[in-house]
Amino acid sequence: MSEVRVESTGASAFDAFYRNTRDRLLLQTFALTGDLSASRRAVRDTFVVAWHHWSKIGRSEDPEAWARPHAWAHALRRRNARPFHRERHLEPGNKDTLDALATLSTEQRRVLLLNHLVAVDLLDLAREAGLTLEAAETTLQHATAGFAHARGVPSTSIRPYLDLLEEEVRGVRWPRHTIIRRAGSTRRRVHTAAGVGLTVAALVVSGTLVTDPDGARPTLTRDAAAPTAPRSPAAPPDLPVTALLPATALTGVRGLAAEPWIETRTHDNSAGNGRALPCQGARYADAGGSSLLVRDFRSGPRRAYQLAETSAGTPAARRAFDTAASWFAACEDPGTQLLATYDVPGTGDEARLFVLRDWTAPSRSLIVGVARTGQILTATATSSPGAPGDLDPGAALLRAGVTGLCDLPSGGACVSDDAAPRAIAPLPIKPHPELLGVVDLPPVSGVSDPWQGSEVTEVTQNVAATRCDRASFTDAVDGTPFTSTSTRTFLIPGARLPAEFGLTESAGVLDAQAAATFVGTVRDRLARCSDRQIGTEVTRLATSTSATRDLTAWRVVSQVTDDSSVTYLMAILRDGPRVAQVGFIAAPKADLPSASFVALARRALDRLGELKID
Repeated sequence: MSEVRVESTGASAFDAFYRNTRDRLLLQTFALTGDLSASRRAVRDTFVVAWHHWSKIGRSEDPEAWARPHAWAHALRRRNARPFHRERHLEPGNKDTLDALATLSTEQRRVLLLNHLVAVDLLDLAREAGLTLEAAETTLQHATAGFAHARGVPSTSIRPYLDLLEEEVRGVRWPRHTIIRRAGSTRRRVHTAAGVGLTVAALVVSGTLVTDPDGARPTLTRDAAAPTAPRSPAAPPDLPVTALLPATALTGVRGLAAEPWIETRTHDNSAGNGRALPCQGARYADAGGSSLLVRDFRSGPRRAYQLAETSAGTPAARRAFDTAASWFAACEDPGTQLLATYDVPGTGDEARLFVLRDWTAPSRSLIVGVARTGQILTATATSSPGAPGDLDPGAALLRAGVTGLCDLPSGGACVSDDAAPRAIAPLPIKPHPELLGVVDLPPVSGVSDPWQGSEVTEVTQNVAATRCDRASFTDAVDGTPFTSTSTRTFLIPGARLPAEFGLTESAGVLDAQAAATFVGTVRDRLARCSDRQIGTEVTRLATSTSATRDLTAWRVVSQVTDDSSVTYLMAILRDGPRVAQVGFIAAPKADLPSASFVALARRALDRLGELKID
C-alpha cells in the first residue's frame, strides 16, 4: 500500500506542476516564436518528457527551470518555417509587440524574455542563454534598446507590453493531466523513436475522448481544422548508465591511483542550478538535448567528474562540443585561470584538453577534457589541491570516457591513438577574442579577491602606456592612422587597492611597416628612459622578434619621493599589422611576479591574432 501512496503523491505533484506552469510556458514560447500552434505543441511535449523523468525532476528545487529551456528549444525547432511566424486575428497592440520582437535575433529575444517574463537574475540568465556574463549583459542591453525602439516605448516599460500577449494565449485548451502522464509512461517504456511516435499518437487519440476538469475540450491544436504541423526532429537517444566510467577506471589510470576512487553519485543534472562540473555554463551544452548523465567521484581531497550528453544529430552535437569547450576556455568561476589548451589526437571525432587553476584559497588545479563521438558529447574533469601536474592522466581519463560511449548506436569514432596532447592557441573568447579576458589573468601576490573586467571601448587614451614610452593609439604612425582600436581595464574591486592599481590592454591595427615602426619606437624609448628620467629604473624581462611577431616586456620602477615609488609592468606586442600594449600598475604588497606577467603577455600575443583587419 505504501508504494501506491508514493505514486499517487508523485502524480498529484506533477498534476499541480502541469496546471500551474503550462500557461506561463505557453506565453513565453509564444513571445519567443510568434507561433502559437508550435508553442502549444512544444509545451505539451515538454510535460510528456517531464513525466517520463518525474522521479528525478520532481525532487528538484525548481522543476520549472528544467521545463523552460526544453519548451523553448522545442518551440524554436517546431515554429513555422517563415521567420517569426505571426498569428492572424491579433489585437493591434499585440501585433505591434510581436513585430517589435521579430526585429530581434533569437538570442536577443531569449535574453529579453528571460529578463522580463521569467525574471531570473543576470547570472542565471547568462547560464540559461548559454552566454558569458559579459555577453549576456551586452545582449540584454541591445535587446532592450532594439525592442523599445521598434515598439516606440520607453526601455523601462517593456514588461506590460509582453504581459498583454497573455490575451492571445488565454483560453487555449490543454489535454488532461492523465493523458500527459499516460503519454509520458509510454515514452518511458519504449525509449525509442517509435516510442516517441506512439506518444504523439496516444495524445492525438486520447485528446478527442476526455475533457479537462476545467471544462476545456482537450484537443491538441487550438483549431481542429488547422493543417498538420511539420514533423519535428527526432529526440536525442537515451544514454545507458552503464556507458559511464566506473570508479575502477580512474583507479587504473597512471597518475590518478595514489588512493582508490569511489563513485559518489550518478544523476541526470535535473536538480539544482545545473552546474555539475566546475566552469559549467549551462545545464545542457545542447539546448535541445534531453538525455544527460553525470557521475561524480572522490579520492581523498581529489574530485573527478564525467558528463555525457546526446544530441538529436551530428550537427547539433558539433555545436554542443563547441559550447562545452567554451565553458572551460572562458571559465567564469571567480579566481580561475586558464593555463593551457591542448588538442588530443585520435580521441573520438574531436577532443580538447584544458588546464586551469583556481587560485582562491585553498588553490586547486583542474584538468578538463571535452570530446565528441558521433552524437555524444562527453566531458571529464579532475580537481586536485595544488598546482597542475602531468597532463597524461587527464588525457587518459578522456580517452577512457570516449571508449565507453563510442560503441553506442549514436556514437562515432573511438580512440585510435594515444599520442601526447598537442599545445594549441587558446580558443577565442567572444565577443572580443582579440583581447585578454578575466580567465587569462594570474593572481596578484597578497590578494585573494578575483579580477573583474571593464567594458571594451575604443581607445581615446592609452592607459596601458608608461611615462617612459607615452605610446598613443590615436596618433598616426608614419602617416598611417590606427583602426579597429579597443581597450579594456581589469581591477580587483574587493581588495581595496589604491586607485592607480590595475591592468589595461590596448590594441589596434596599422599596416605592417607602421606596426614595426610603432614597436621599435616603444623599445627605443624604454632603452633610453633610465638616462632621461632620473629616479627611473628599467629592466627588460623578455624579448622575442621575428618577421611578423614581436614581444618585449619590461619592469619599470619610478621613484616618486625618497620613500615611495611606482612599479609598472609593460609589454608591447605585434602580430603582422596588429599591435597591442599591456600595462600593469602594482600597489604596495600587490604585485605580479615577472614570470607571470611575461606569460600573460604571451597569452595577449596569442589572442591578438583574432583582431579583424578591415
